[in-house]
Amino acid sequence: MNWVAPIKEDETLENFKKALRKNDDKYYIMFEIGVGTGLQLQDILKFKVKDIAGKSSITVSIGTKNIKRTFNIPEDVQKIITEYTANKKPDDYLITGYAGSTQPLSREQAYRIFKAAGKSIGIGSIGAQTMRKTFAWRYYKETGDIYYLQNLFNHASPSITYRYIGEKPSVQLVLKKMTPEENERSRYMLYADGSGKKRLDSVISELQNIRDNFDNPANNDAFYGRVDCLLTELDELMTTYRNTK
Repeated sequence: MNWVAPIKEDETLENFKKALRKNDDKYYIMFEIGVGTGLQLQDILKFKVKDIAGKSSITVSIGTKNIKRTFNIPEDVQKIITEYTANKKPDDYLITGYAGSTQPLSREQAYRIFKAAGKSIGIGSIGAQTMRKTFAWRYYKETGDIYYLQNLFNHASPSITYRYIGEKPSVQLVLKKMTPEENERSRYMLYADGSGKKRLDSVISELQNIRDNFDNPANNDAFYGRVDCLLTELDELMTTYRNTK
């Protein structure tokens, strides 16, 4: 299975939209809503016209616990929706299936269209999460606010959100913005079954093993390349840790 990545380049994003539009305007509309709001594909496919037309935000339930989250609809996307739904009835599904169908488009068909559009412009990292990841990556690049996205998507930690959008975590930001509740939870988890010390011992042991074998004549250049990358990352992490109050 290919890793689904956000579409980062503006030109690629526009080309992808054009490829969708060549197939049918409804796929373009669906994508614009997803990229503009961060809503999941399965939520968009459930919408009827009355659920989203004329609205500046929409609240949906996410996760197994049905947690409520409100997604804002930008003005340009509101305009696209208004134009698209002008001749539709309130109880019509927003995005319908095959020509003449009154039923909603299936997730599988949407996925196939996305994959085909991606292939037509030479990108393979396309999937059901493409819209949401593209929204999240672009929002993060514009605002730097990973915590808004973490809350919006109901992720357990900012590190999960960073991985979701394929970005390297800002360790300093994470350390500085840990809440008292998160700090309390960290203390508990680190003391539970000696987890903290075990993890530290594991890191120390691995570093000691690298140190002990550093001068082994059997080491090739790749070994030293990996060590150099590891130490570069550690230098940055340790500097951030020491300087964060």
